Amino acid sequence: MHDILRLSAAELLTLFQTLDAPGLEEMHGEYAAQTLQQPNIVATLSGRFGLNNPLYPGKWLSKSFRPVSERRGRGYNSFRHFGRLVHRFPMATLIAPSRYDGRPAFQLVYRAYESLFGVLHMVDEVRRLEAGRYLGIGTFGFTDSQRRMPCPFLLTGPVGSWRGDVGEERTGFDAESELPALAGRSGTASARQA
Repeated sequence: MHDILRLSAAELLTLFQTLDAPGLEEMHGEYAAQTLQQPNIVATLSGRFGLNNPLYPGKWLSKSFRPVSERRGRGYNSFRHFGRLVHRFPMATLIAPSRYDGRPAFQLVYRAYESLFGVLHMVDEVRRLEAGRYLGIGTFGFTDSQRRMPCPFLLTGPVGSWRGDVGEERTGFDAESELPALAGRSGTASARQA
């Protein structure tokens, strides 16, 4: 069992590169979420204000997922906002090569839906630490250099069930276009693997 709460962001990224991707069918249900050690003060503050702001979006509680086909799924984030449970920031999910090592990762592509996280080009990658625990590395930003900063998080579960679809998928959007390892290769045999 890894004590990832004590690891730095650099150590978490190194650990991430040793892990395997869960399958789409494995990531089904609600997973408790928490941020881990961030790489710098900017990322730490972004996490606090972007994920745990009482005004908006609320306190980050979980991510939920469901497969919709053999190759794709969808998901959303849950927050506690003024005493209510709300679901925000939907994403498309797929297994695709990691930006960090080219090996498969469970990818969460937010730009597939209209939301603040989509505008920020947020993409999360998830790999299995052990049964019921998953290490995630989030990225966001408007430039390639901004999107290279790894923002680690932990998912535990499933702790609950999928509660229903959130958001409408953007028409004609290709989720693979947001992934550095696949950008510009959609429709090729390598893009269809996994």
